[in-house]
Amino acid sequence: MDGIQNMGARDVTEAIQRRELSAREALQSHIDQIHRVNESINAVITTDFERAETLAVAADEATARGSATGALHGLPMTHKDTYNTAGLRSTQGSLTLRNFVPETDDLLIERLTTAGVIRTGKTNVPEFGAGSHTFNELFGTTTNPYNTTLSAGGSSGGVAAAIASHIQPLGDGSDMGGSLRIPAAFCNVVGFRPSYGVIPMPAATNSWAWLARGGPIARSVDDIALFMSATAGDSPQMATPNTLAGHHFENLPDNALRGIRIGYSRDFGLGVPVEPEILAVLDAQIAHFEAAGAHVEEATIDLRDADVVFSNTRAYDFATGLGELVRSQGDLIKPEVIWNVEKGWALSAEDLINTTAARTRLEIAVQEFFARFDLFLSPATQVLPFDASWRYPEQIAGVPSTTYLDWMRSACLLSATSLPVLSMPAGFTSGGLPVGLQMTANHYKDASLLAFAQDFERRTRYAEQAPSLITIPQTPQEIR
Repeated sequence: MDGIQNMGARDVTEAIQRRELSAREALQSHIDQIHRVNESINAVITTDFERAETLAVAADEATARGSATGALHGLPMTHKDTYNTAGLRSTQGSLTLRNFVPETDDLLIERLTTAGVIRTGKTNVPEFGAGSHTFNELFGTTTNPYNTTLSAGGSSGGVAAAIASHIQPLGDGSDMGGSLRIPAAFCNVVGFRPSYGVIPMPAATNSWAWLARGGPIARSVDDIALFMSATAGDSPQMATPNTLAGHHFENLPDNALRGIRIGYSRDFGLGVPVEPEILAVLDAQIAHFEAAGAHVEEATIDLRDADVVFSNTRAYDFATGLGELVRSQGDLIKPEVIWNVEKGWALSAEDLINTTAARTRLEIAVQEFFARFDLFLSPATQVLPFDASWRYPEQIAGVPSTTYLDWMRSACLLSATSLPVLSMPAGFTSGGLPVGLQMTANHYKDASLLAFAQDFERRTRYAEQAPSLITIPQTPQEIR
C-alpha cells in the first residue's frame, strides 16, 4: 500500500489544493487499494471508476485554474448503499431494488459532491439497513479487517471496513439503532451520530421522522469534524430546523476534557449484559480521562423509558417507510424487516400516546443528567465482533437473545434519547479485537463532543493500530 492511503482526509485534500498531490493520483491509489483488499472483506460492492476518473481530471483542472474548491476537493469516496446516488445502482441491499438506478442524489450525497468528493462506488449494507451485521442476498457478507472471519458490524459495515482497511479515510453512513457506532467499534474507527437535523435526512413519508441520522465514519476525529464542516446545515426539506452549521465544527479546542464532569456506566443502569472482555478494556480507559483533568464518577442517564421509545418509534418508521414494499414484495424481503414492519402496523393509538409520554419522561431524565454532567460514557457494543456466518448473536454475556435487536441495545438506548453520540476506538482485547467507547453529550453540543473525543484520541491513539490485512509504510512515502 502506498503512502497516500495512510493519509487522513484533511491531509489528502490539503495536498491536492497545494498541488503536491493530484486528484488523479489520489483516485488511483484508492482504486489500487480496493483491488488489493476488497476480495478479503467484501466492503465495496458497486464501482464507478470510469466516471470517477473523469471527475478527477476535472478536479485537477479546477486546482490548476485556481478555482474555488470545496472542503473535500478531490477526495475519492465510496458511499453507503442505503443512499441514492444519481445514475449509479442503489439497492439498499435488497432484491426488491437490485436494478434500481435513481435519477437524483440524496441530500447528503449532494452536499458531499458539492464539497468536492469524487464518487467511486457503493459499500455493502444489510437489507434496508436493518440490523448491525452487514449481509444480504445480493452481495453477501462484509467481514472485519481485523479478522476476516468475523462481522464488521452494520448497517454501515461496508463503510467502516473500507475505512479501517485504508481504502479511503472518510465515508458517509447512517444510524437508527447503532449503524454508525457499532461498525466503528468493531473496526477500530470513529463513528458519529449527530444531533437531530444537523445533517438533514428528509423522509419521503414522514417529515418529522427523528430516529435515523446521517453521519460520518473516519480514522480520526479531525476528519469527522471536516466531514461535518462540509455537510452540516439546515435544509428547507426538513420540517424542524437545527441550530448548527458547518462552521461550528472548525477549530476544535485543545485539552477539552480538562475540568469537565463525566458520568460512566457499564450497564446503563438497567443491567444491560456486556461481555466481560469489553468492560475490562473500557474500565482501563477511565484513567486517561482523569489524567486529562476530568472528574469521572459512576452515573447514568435514567434510561428506563428508552426501550419503549426506541422500539415503537423504530417500528412506526419501518411501517411508514417500507410498509407498501412489504405488502407488494414481502416474499423477497428478509424476515427481520417484515417483523419490524408488522410491529409498526400493530401499534395502537394507546401505544403511540404511551410512547410520546415515555419520550417526554426520557427527555426530563436527560436534562437532569446534563445538569450535573458534561459527558456520558458507556460501552459502544455489548459483544465483540462475532462469527460472520451468524445472522446475529444468540446470546450476550450468557443472556439469550429474543430478537435480532437485543445485542444492539447499548446503542439503541441512546438513539432513543435523540442525543449526539460518538463511538471511539478504546483499545483491544488480548486476542486483538477492537473495543469501542460510546461518548454522549447534550443536544446540539456536537462540536463539544468532538472536542472531548479528540482530546481522548490524542492521549490514546488506538486508531493508529491498523489491521494486519494491510501493510502500512512506517513513514508515508514522499508525495510527488
